[in-house]
Amino acid sequence: MSKIEQLVADLSTLTVLEAAELSKALEEAWGVSAAAPVAVAAAGGGAAAPAEAAEEQTEFTVVIVDGGDKKINVIKEIRGIRSDLGLKEAKDLVEGAPQNVKENISKQEAAEIKAKLEAAGAKVEVK
Repeated sequence: MSKIEQLVADLSTLTVLEAAELSKALEEAWGVSAAAPVAVAAAGGGAAAPAEAAEEQTEFTVVIVDGGDKKINVIKEIRGIRSDLGLKEAKDLVEGAPQNVKENISKQEAAEIKAKLEAAGAKVEVK
């Protein structure tokens, strides 16, 4: 068995706590950021990867569920949020709900967009 195969076999037997300890030890020893050791531990640990990925969602999608009673106000807000859409496209987006308004954005930006659209009368979800 090669050194790499042996290392993979050894890392596969680690518990989540042991993988976290390994992550901290590698960060201190190599002077790297927390992101790199987590990826190494997750790749070797297997079971630790899905739990850590679910906790650290960094990109969000704003979905308009319903345009509400004041669709004109919602369409205006959509046009303000998405300058790449014309009036017809914004209207189609609102009337075709549920649809994604904006994808792969920060949590803060998603919250701001949700607040604007809800103030205009739409029902919105952040995923």
